Amino acid sequence: MNLGKLFARVVNNWPAKVLSLALAIILYVFHSMSILETKYFYTPVIIENLNAMMPSSSYPQMIRVRLRGEAHNLQSIMENDIETYIDMSKFDVPGTYNVPVQWRKKGIALEVEPLQISVDPMEIAFSLDYKITKFVPITPSFMGQMEAGYNMTSFSLNPAQVIIEGPAAIMASISELNTELIDLSGRRSDFSVAAAILIHDPLIIIRGDAAAEFSGTVSQIIPVRNISNVPIIVTGLMEGFTGELEVKTGSIHLEGDNLEAVERFEPPPDFLRVDCSGITEEGIYILRVLAGTASGINLRVVPQEVTIEIKMLIDANEDENQ
Repeated sequence: MNLGKLFARVVNNWPAKVLSLALAIILYVFHSMSILETKYFYTPVIIENLNAMMPSSSYPQMIRVRLRGEAHNLQSIMENDIETYIDMSKFDVPGTYNVPVQWRKKGIALEVEPLQISVDPMEIAFSLDYKITKFVPITPSFMGQMEAGYNMTSFSLNPAQVIIEGPAAIMASISELNTELIDLSGRRSDFSVAAAILIHDPLIIIRGDAAAEFSGTVSQIIPVRNISNVPIIVTGLMEGFTGELEVKTGSIHLEGDNLEAVERFEPPPDFLRVDCSGITEEGIYILRVLAGTASGINLRVVPQEVTIEIKMLIDANEDENQ
């Protein structure tokens, strides 16, 4: 068969032959599509090229990825083989923008064909603001009560302040950060705990460790009480003498470990006294003020000494005879 006859046979009824070839290709494509399987998973969205800007409102953190391919290939593709990202390099002034979500293949996904990839959502609306960085102090927060009779006299935080960054509008309202609640229940000695630093807005970022070391100094409370206008009585005077105190009342300063004992103590009528048993003649004397005892309580008396004038009693019959 010569070339002329071959060519004539090929081009004979060519429209039908072209249509048949096209139909065969379409059927092949549809067949290939029909045997592909679908796989879904979520990947974190990466924000790239923010420069001096940052998001100032919430946005989807995870992107739904749809893969279509041959079953044995899809099984080998993991979530970290597809990366979703948003390129913010075109935006340098505050505002709200609709930005397309892009994707790129990594790892095993680079070698898989055929592989169809789509994402949901296809774009994200972003509100952008200028990124601000500043130092803020940390304030501890507490819960519970110390053991009775104990008090936290001082504390420290390390670090005492941290660097935070965030959108300008939100950062303007932040003057300090608080720790998580630190439990004081039943504590009676010095202690140290690690306390997380709380961030209530996910758009605010702490540079460095988001925890502080809290150290508390605990001291025992010494119950103290003052009782004033306690009578000072005169005792031990020899018969025939009388004594006149310059100061007739005193004060008692009480201290003790037992708060209830200190608060309930009431001095008896003869608790404060001066002893005149060693005086045998008239005169003015300075005597020590003596005090009774109180179980489990330390006490101090004010004044510690008083002036007393001692005189002899004059018998009325003796006066008449004179």
